[in-house]
Amino acid sequence: MIRAFIVDDERLAVERLTRLLVQTNRVQVAGSSTDPEAALDEIARVEPDVLFLDIQMPGLTGFELLGQLELPVPVIFTTAYDEHALRAFTTNSIDYLLKPIELERLEQALDKLTRLTQAAQLPDVRALARELASQLGHGRRLERIASKVGERTTLLDVTRISHFIARDKLTFAVVGGREHVVDLTLTQLEAQLDPRRFVRIHRSTVVNTTFAHELHADVDGGVVLRLRDDAKTDLSVARDRVRDLKDTLGI
Repeated sequence: MIRAFIVDDERLAVERLTRLLVQTNRVQVAGSSTDPEAALDEIARVEPDVLFLDIQMPGLTGFELLGQLELPVPVIFTTAYDEHALRAFTTNSIDYLLKPIELERLEQALDKLTRLTQAAQLPDVRALARELASQLGHGRRLERIASKVGERTTLLDVTRISHFIARDKLTFAVVGGREHVVDLTLTQLEAQLDPRRFVRIHRSTVVNTTFAHELHADVDGGVVLRLRDDAKTDLSVARDRVRDLKDTLGI
């Protein structure tokens, strides 16, 4: 039996897909969530064989959830998203299902999942997230970012930003140790920042590698990155993102 996890902010959509999956007699629904942020921890706990993921959700979109997912889970999109836009992603994900989902189309997606699993050709979730972010960003590279507080808007030069952090459902750009609220998610920033300079080192942190000073081992098997700033800021690097950071640093 295939163990599946469903993420969709519409409860009725979760219930309908659950019924269809049970009807196939091939899938055990190991869990579901209508809250994409809460789903991150649930997916890590359940460790499903496949993730059925909606795209357009409040809080985190499906693409943003995918960018924060630390477990390499095959993905089948379930969405009313524009079909033409999804064609660019089809080769990287397992498949996509347009709502309302039909049983025959679902069976085809499960067949494809089985074939790729048996052939050990499952797409890399991290690579898929980067591809989706690139498609959404249309190749743009940010040079300045606006930080608006009340009636005041401050324009931040991207080259002076040491890192971005996500906290309490907000994103902050850090310049000279001072935090500025910006109206972009980390996944959106990844799509629009220069990847030769900026790299995601944690699901809550993107760092400007020009500020990197030294790396040292952390207690959980990851590493700590110390920045070249006045505060000598230490940032945790998740174990599965260490290689990405080192590749960007050329070490």
